[in-house]
Amino acid sequence: MASGGPRFVHLHNHTTYSLLDGAQRIDEMLARASQDGQTSLAITDHGNLFGALEFGRKAARHGVRPIIGIEAYVAPGSRFDRSPQQAGAGRKPYFHLILLAESYAGYRNLIRLATAGFLEGFYYRPRIDREILKEHSDGLVALSACLAGEIPSRLRGDRYDLALAAAGELRDLFGEGRFWLEMQDHGLEEQAKVNEGLVRLSRELGVGLVATNDCHYLLPEDHFAHDVLVCIQTGKTVKSEERIRYSEQHYLKTQEEMAQRFAWAPEAVENSLAVAGRCGFAFEKQPHQLPAFPVPEGHDLEGYFVKVARDGFEERAGEWSVEIDAGRLRHGLPDYRQRFEREVAIIRKMGFAGYFLVVWDFIRFARERGIPVGPGRGSAAGSLVAYCMRITDIDPMQYGLLFERFLNPERISLPDIDIDFCFRGRDRVIDYVTEKYGRANVAQIITFGTMAARAVIRDAGRGLDIPYADVDRIAKMVPQRPGVEVTIEGAMAEVPALKQAYENEPTVRQLLDVGKRLEGLVRHASTHAAGVVIAPRPIVEFAPLYRGGNDEITTQFAMGDIEEIGLLKMDFLGLKTLTLISDAQDSIEAHTGSRPDIDRLPLDDPAVYELFSRAKTSGIFQFESSGMQEILRHLKPDRFEDLVALNALYRPGPIGGGLIDDFIKRRHGKVRVEYPHPLLEDILRETYGVVVYQEQVMQIASRMAGYTLGEADILRRAMGKKKKEVMAAERQKFLDRATGQEIPLHDAVKVFDLMEYFAGYGFNKSHSAAYALVAYRTAWLKAHFPVHFMAALLTSEKGTTDKLVRYVNECREMGIRVVPPDVNSSGLDFTVEDASIRFGLSAIKNVGEAAIRSILEVRERRGRFGSLLDLCAEVDLRLVNKRVLEALVQSGALDAFGGRRSQLHAAVDAAIEFGQRRRAEREAGQTSLFGGGDGVGAAEAQLPLPDLPDWDERTRLGHEKATLGFYVTGHPLESCRDLLRDFGTHTTADLKEGSSGTEVALGGIITDLKRRKSKKGSWWASMHVEDLEGLAEVMVFPKTYDACQAILENDRSILVTGRLDVDEDRVRITADQIVPLEDLRERRAEAVQLRLVAAELDDDVVARLREAVAAHRGDVPLYLEVVRPGSFRLVARAEPSLRVAPSRALQEALEAVVGTGAVRYRARSAR
Repeated sequence: MASGGPRFVHLHNHTTYSLLDGAQRIDEMLARASQDGQTSLAITDHGNLFGALEFGRKAARHGVRPIIGIEAYVAPGSRFDRSPQQAGAGRKPYFHLILLAESYAGYRNLIRLATAGFLEGFYYRPRIDREILKEHSDGLVALSACLAGEIPSRLRGDRYDLALAAAGELRDLFGEGRFWLEMQDHGLEEQAKVNEGLVRLSRELGVGLVATNDCHYLLPEDHFAHDVLVCIQTGKTVKSEERIRYSEQHYLKTQEEMAQRFAWAPEAVENSLAVAGRCGFAFEKQPHQLPAFPVPEGHDLEGYFVKVARDGFEERAGEWSVEIDAGRLRHGLPDYRQRFEREVAIIRKMGFAGYFLVVWDFIRFARERGIPVGPGRGSAAGSLVAYCMRITDIDPMQYGLLFERFLNPERISLPDIDIDFCFRGRDRVIDYVTEKYGRANVAQIITFGTMAARAVIRDAGRGLDIPYADVDRIAKMVPQRPGVEVTIEGAMAEVPALKQAYENEPTVRQLLDVGKRLEGLVRHASTHAAGVVIAPRPIVEFAPLYRGGNDEITTQFAMGDIEEIGLLKMDFLGLKTLTLISDAQDSIEAHTGSRPDIDRLPLDDPAVYELFSRAKTSGIFQFESSGMQEILRHLKPDRFEDLVALNALYRPGPIGGGLIDDFIKRRHGKVRVEYPHPLLEDILRETYGVVVYQEQVMQIASRMAGYTLGEADILRRAMGKKKKEVMAAERQKFLDRATGQEIPLHDAVKVFDLMEYFAGYGFNKSHSAAYALVAYRTAWLKAHFPVHFMAALLTSEKGTTDKLVRYVNECREMGIRVVPPDVNSSGLDFTVEDASIRFGLSAIKNVGEAAIRSILEVRERRGRFGSLLDLCAEVDLRLVNKRVLEALVQSGALDAFGGRRSQLHAAVDAAIEFGQRRRAEREAGQTSLFGGGDGVGAAEAQLPLPDLPDWDERTRLGHEKATLGFYVTGHPLESCRDLLRDFGTHTTADLKEGSSGTEVALGGIITDLKRRKSKKGSWWASMHVEDLEGLAEVMVFPKTYDACQAILENDRSILVTGRLDVDEDRVRITADQIVPLEDLRERRAEAVQLRLVAAELDDDVVARLREAVAAHRGDVPLYLEVVRPGSFRLVARAEPSLRVAPSRALQEALEAVVGTGAVRYRARSAR
């Protein structure tokens, strides 16, 4: 720490929010400044205020006074001018300028300037100009910036006159004491030259000098890691000759170091204190800034809220009365009314009537426009008022959902209602909100992607120019756990091989050391998937705005900061399942004339629970993973509450803690259901004595210790945060209140321990119930209208080839035919045709939407096409061109015209020529040689087709795969199903449920093979392997590649054995061995098993089997599986003389005697 009090303050600093340029974490830089006795510190990120609120918040914790600023980019002319010449030949179209807020008014001007940079002046960088700077200079202090500032740039170019003019202009613009000439000294000759000019300018203009260090990283030893970071930003490597390089001096120096560096200009160091003394203000917690909801004339806000809510209550009361009369509800109408009035009173008291009206209004808009809305999401489903206003659609009293879990009267905070919309309609709802409250008042929210352990290793590896295979090997050693952040340091402690590589391989040590310094830094900014801000006035009065890559306007503050400044944030989520449900309803209505009322389904349908119990849940929301399907088979749910519980339990914590197994055993009576105290039986009965939900924790605190539900919610939150000192106080409070209610102390301790344990696992029941309802609705459609459901499902996943493959295979298993597209029958998407599903034309590759629209418009106008000639005569051949027509033929879309696909393909040119002539005749007003001008003649015309044989199966299927993304009329692996079953350990559908490092054997077809050469000169390959259920990415590194390169070719059927690598967004296999499927019997079978039906065995069969075995003798044992269906099954090893040589010929010989499918194989390990 500096002696004699503070002598210097850093006024020019870049945090991680100077994306891929600043390597300082905010907490670390504040801690270092504080330790050095620096009383203030500035944040000046490049053109943005991304980190301003976080910096201000954390500075207070470190006892440092925050100075909020930016390093602005100033256009030399107008910010609207984007011509390359504006800065002069070879110069950038902007200069740097440091702007610091000396007051809250200055901070608000910074917000305006940072917004204008992105929304108005963006050209390479977010630029402002002199004009807007003059408008918003009040409350700001400016520094002339680094070598990229205008004044230093002029001095570097020996244009003192221009530097003098620029400095004078800025002095006059900002006024006395608010513009300073900034000096830096990183040991560069250019800086010495510039500093000399700055001293001269200071004397001539009377402008003060101030020393800064343009800090981009924290410590001297971080220089190399920062160098790599800049390489990541620029796409260069540390070995690149021409690239941006920072000196080793751009770290956060101590006061003493800065004093020594500027010993020749001590006043410049001291002036940093003078500047800091002018700057800084306290961020104050802002009140809630709710938008003003326009109420009808004659109403005030609260009165209108009460009216809308009461009207909704009366509508719901009619529905409840029917259910009460039928004995299906747990509560009577007086109970509903009592809770409704209590909620209304709390909402009014907390001042959230307007909030509820805002949400009610845009959901009403969505429903009236036919945009599907989800039944609820998150804790809002616990509100009866929300249910009455049809904001949600699940009865909270029927399912024990708590209002206080959503809105706690004892903890004032904004409600959080998240809404799911059909993903096709979500943007229309946002547009409605934008128009209603004003474009300036509505924006989406920014989110920041950080460099996690695996990603930063890969990024650093590229910057360090380390071969991909070497980097990939290290990155894969970092464990991946859903929802758990694994650091490089943590991975090294957990994975011995990673620590060993770090200790023994210098390149790996360098890679991981750099990775550790860069880990957690912000890599990019993007738009939050759901967050929308609605402000009472233009958002720029509260927060700066940013324009993203898709031209979307977002706040520069992330979600948490938006809530901190009191703005209303809502999540508008696009949920594909809602679109699927709506599409299925549309299809059912189109075919039956009746639309299922999906919102009013009885929740006790046996067919639905049969589907869940058999785990036939592909395509069912939240229930289709293989892990969930396995649980469903064991649990066999038969009531809605079971689905709610599974939604809550199927998460890493409960799974790892054994809660699911315990729940299932209790459900089936294998473990006795016991309650920790008799008072808790009615709370825990529906979950068989297991605490599953957060709401149960709240109810237990209320029942055992007399907590209000508001107090119980505060206790639940405390338990979730697991702060020891807080928990100790809460424990004592609970025990005192429980014993005060005559609960024995040991019982109270036992119950509190139970609550504390389960609080880490408990899930929001409101959310579970709402999403279980969505799952039930999808399952109901699948159970009762399977063809319509699957058609809608295929449409929803038409852009995801691996899912389409899986769902088409599911259709086949369900007995539903999926037929190729047909130019006379197909619509844009998948449609139901009789009991089959017809491919949509939009699924065909190389057939654009404009071409499809042309085809559909003509077909709608004049009916079916009669032939290839008719099609070409009627459609716009500028859109439906040769490429489109060939794709239509190859996909099977023109099969209805007769002829073989090979013939139609060969006739495309002649058909186009005919169509062009016909079009020319029509335009000239001539009569066709074929008759009248109504198209009938063309429809009847037949083009002589060339005499060609049809494509063989491999060619036909290959064309289908090329145009549709997968096989339709067959599959090359159909004949290999048994081999895939016997020699494979996984299908592609199973892989995502696996964990990294698992050994897998996957059979399939090679696609998308890419051969590559490493920097070391070794060959390796990447490819996909497609099985009957989807695609998997496979990496074949040099050692394996050398052993199997001869068999690596597209469309080859193989079995790949290797290790699984599960990342957050991808699953890959690193291959150890690859074997052609046709060689599996010979190379991988350690036994052959023959299934024999006892009733069919006679002397002739036995003799023929012995003959077949004798013809294929070998070293592999033969097992005989003798079965009498419904009676017994016996497996025995045949006598040693009957050992065989596994082969296709042996299998065919044996199955010729006892039937197809009788031969099975036991696979030996690849190792």
